[in-house]
This record gives sequence, structure tokens and C-alpha cells, in this order.
Amino acid sequence: MVDFFATTRAFSMDATSNSETPKDTLYDEINTFFESAPPLKDGPDIRGRGASRVVCVTSGGTTVPLEKRCVRYIDNFSSGGFYDQNYRYFLKAGYSVIFLSRRAIYAGELASRFVDLFQKIHCLTVLRGTCQPFCRSLPEDPLLECFEVSKELNVRGLSYNIAPIHVIFLIVCQSHSEAVRTAIGEHCAAVEGGLLLKLPFTTIFEYLQILQLIAMSMKNLGTHAMFYLAAAVSDFYVPWKSMVEHKIQSSSGPLDMRLVQVPKMLSVLRKDWAPVAFCISFKLETDSKILLEKAEIALKKYNMHAVVANELLTRKEVVVVVTSSEKISVHRDKTEASADVESPLIELLAEKHSSYIEHLDS
Repeated sequence: MVDFFATTRAFSMDATSNSETPKDTLYDEINTFFESAPPLKDGPDIRGRGASRVVCVTSGGTTVPLEKRCVRYIDNFSSGGFYDQNYRYFLKAGYSVIFLSRRAIYAGELASRFVDLFQKIHCLTVLRGTCQPFCRSLPEDPLLECFEVSKELNVRGLSYNIAPIHVIFLIVCQSHSEAVRTAIGEHCAAVEGGLLLKLPFTTIFEYLQILQLIAMSMKNLGTHAMFYLAAAVSDFYVPWKSMVEHKIQSSSGPLDMRLVQVPKMLSVLRKDWAPVAFCISFKLETDSKILLEKAEIALKKYNMHAVVANELLTRKEVVVVVTSSEKISVHRDKTEASADVESPLIELLAEKHSSYIEHLDS
């Protein structure tokens, strides 16, 4: 909840400087007034509907453009496929979700014709981009594998000379009908309920600017805000002012380019953008011997509340949640074929967040 008194303190200091009523007494009177006032009839609508907690989930890799009119770029690859169920489990845990993910590139002429229709559920052929909400149970090429063409009809206007309209009837294949129905149903329910907001990024510039806007917008949520920072963020970039305008020509010979280190924004997010939000970052390594050490370094360096440490080869089976006081291994339930590691992970982090809220708000 917004601290009304903090936002009005500067004004009140001027207003009370010439008053006979001491400043502290004035704050006490204002507190007493609001505490004794009857419940506001439209209070819930004014504060906003939906979940009382909001989580920003980031996913996918950022690109580093090499030209302002970008043709070539350096890509930080991440499909987002491993943690593509996170937002779903957060929704089930009672959170509203802001999903900041890598913008998808759609392949093929057929896909491009249906972008407007199917981007609502992101059931498209994707070359690059984050796996989208509710689509894990669909095939890798859902547009071409989940649907089949029934027939094509020409429908002509009767009395208004309307040009022929070509209608293609797409039918969901029986083998995928339940998965498609579930994906569309859950997605529409989340969006229509105001519980899911999807924001795309491609470049490192877009990602960090959008993250800053989200964080500063969530600042007033206080401890009820969470950041689940799973995106693969580029470590180096070409500053915009140093970037050439047009396509780099291969005829110029070998390319010699200086990359600058991307500023570490996590510490700024923790200190300035959303200082009391509950923040979780990720540490992926291929060497298990240095994984936990690197996670602990990140925890302290950026003042995170938790770091999810995962090894490339075993990340779908087990991860380790590193906090200042403990290391908790989270395993996939191997007794269930459809089980994943994300479900118990989100359950644990939601519990940690609840404890954090109770501790600071008490």
C-alpha cells in the first residue's frame, strides 16, 4: 500500500511550519482520522482488482545489435523453455503476472498469414523467442501440427457487389484438441481477469528499459512485489552512440569491434527501483563444482533474497535455492511422468515470499 504520509510529508512540513499545531501531532490526527473512518465502499475498485501480489517473470535471451538499422546482432541464446511453466504456477499461487519475454519470430508464409489470429495464444512456428504461456503441452510446431484444413469456400456478397471472400476452415486435430482447448481457455481466463500481462523484448536496450519501467511501477506495491529474473541478459554490448548506422560491409575486411560491459542493473533494482520487492535471480553453470559458489557470490553482490542455482545437464531434475541462511534442493517428482521441477520451486518461493511479507509488514 502506498505510504500516504511519505508522499505528502514535504507539503505538510511547509503547511505546518506556520501553524500552532506541531507536525507530529498533525500526523497523529491524520492517522486517527483514517483509522477510525468507516470502510470505503469502492475501496477495492480504487485499489485495483485481481491478486494482491504481483510477480514480474523475465525469460529468454537478449540480443546485442551491431548496427542501428540492425542486420547483424549477437544473440544470448535462451529459449525460455525450461521455465515456461513458471507464470502458470504463479497464477495458481494467487499472483498477477507480468511476463517479460523474448519476442518471437514467426516462420513461413502460412504462419505470417495467421499471426493476428494465433498470436493471442502464441501457437505459431517459432524460430527464436520465449516459450509462451500455457503452450508447453502443444507440439514444437503447433500451427502445422495441431490444425488441419477442412475445406475452402468462396463466399460472394449477394446484393452489395462485395468481392469474393476466401474462407479457410481450420479444425483442431483430435490428438491435440484437449491441449489446445486447455491452452486457449487458461490463457483467455488469465488475460480477461487482468492477471496476465505479456511484454516482449528483443534487444538488451529494450529489456533493461522495460524492466526499469516495470520495477518503478511496482515500487508502490512494496513487499507484495516479486521479481523472478530468469532472462539470459547479455554481458556486453555496443553503445548506441558508437554504433554504425547501416549494415556493416563484409568488403571492408575483418571486423574489429569493441564491446562494452553492460552495467549490472540488479543492484540498482534492489536499491532504487523497487527497494523492498522480493527478488530472485538465476545462476546457470556447466560445472557443478563452482555452481553454488557462484550463486552465493551473486546473492551477496546484488543483495538478492534468493538465487536459483541450476546446472545445465540436470536443471530439469533438480535446482538449488540459495538464500543467506540455507541451501534447499528442489527435485522433480519422479513418480509422476508429467511432473516438473518448477511446481515445487514456485511453491517454495511463494512460501519464502509470504514469510518475507509477514516479517517486514509486522
